[in-house]
Amino acid sequence: MTSKSTPSNFHFQFTTVTGYFLQDDPSTDPDNFDYVISNFGLIPRSYDSDPEFDPEGHRTQWERFEYHLNKLNQDSSPETQFKLLFLGRHGEGIHNVAERRYGTELWDCYWSLQNGDETGTWVDARLTEVGISQAETANQAWRTQIKDKIPSPQSYYVSPLNRCLATASITFKDLGLPHTEPFRPVIKELLRETIGLHTCDSRSSKTAIVEEYPLYRFEEGFAEQDPLYDPELRESDSARDVRLRELLSDVFAHDASTVVSLTAHSGAITSVLEVVGHRRFALMTGAVIPVLVRAERVEGPSPPVTVEPPTRAPVCPPRSRV
Repeated sequence: MTSKSTPSNFHFQFTTVTGYFLQDDPSTDPDNFDYVISNFGLIPRSYDSDPEFDPEGHRTQWERFEYHLNKLNQDSSPETQFKLLFLGRHGEGIHNVAERRYGTELWDCYWSLQNGDETGTWVDARLTEVGISQAETANQAWRTQIKDKIPSPQSYYVSPLNRCLATASITFKDLGLPHTEPFRPVIKELLRETIGLHTCDSRSSKTAIVEEYPLYRFEEGFAEQDPLYDPELRESDSARDVRLRELLSDVFAHDASTVVSLTAHSGAITSVLEVVGHRRFALMTGAVIPVLVRAERVEGPSPPVTVEPPTRAPVCPPRSRV
């Protein structure tokens, strides 16, 4: 659980292991998918490990999946590991409401660069009442799946932005899961939203985070002030992909946990899915997507990738009212 980079003498080759969750099925429509009523998307099916683990058919789907996952790791080579990632998007934030109010065009060219408006501030945006309710829905969804023996996360990571800190706290409150009493997730700098320009994506100081979430842990080297936010330039999607690949490589290199929870943002989750070869699957605010990831340790540095440069704010259209 450190911020060390993966050594350059090897890299991870990530792939999504499909066939276990509805979200990786091309026939599943992200716009109409409800993770709550679909058991987080777990597909009812048999596994080749069922005969030895559940010969009489008394185990739940989640129990059989967890045994199968552990069997995959047990039977794999030392260079290969499998992890189940639960990727949770934060609940609705004040900035989400503001973007709807002004429209994406004016939001991107003007309002996202401001600290707020007459309704309040969206610097390091906080959850709305709707956002809190969405996190509470995630809490109830976990509570329901716990009854069916869903595998518990063994590690919890969270973006340093306030909307994620709050979402994680509400989501895992009073569930009785291991490692949640008290709940002490690790704050990871690289797990944040697309960096730059938008003030909602700048983070609070380390001191302010400690004051509000005193039990949360910081990865090694976490800076007092935000070292990544740039008010003039916004990170490209390809640069964000590189950043989230670095984060995943860190987790896979230094965390032996098989089941991992990450509470993050739409952009960060989009990049994680891209890095692990999962199809695009947009999440509504507050939603959760599980992904089974295979990581193979490959000797040598990572293959070169093309990274687009950062961009400046677009010019507002003529005669627009800001």
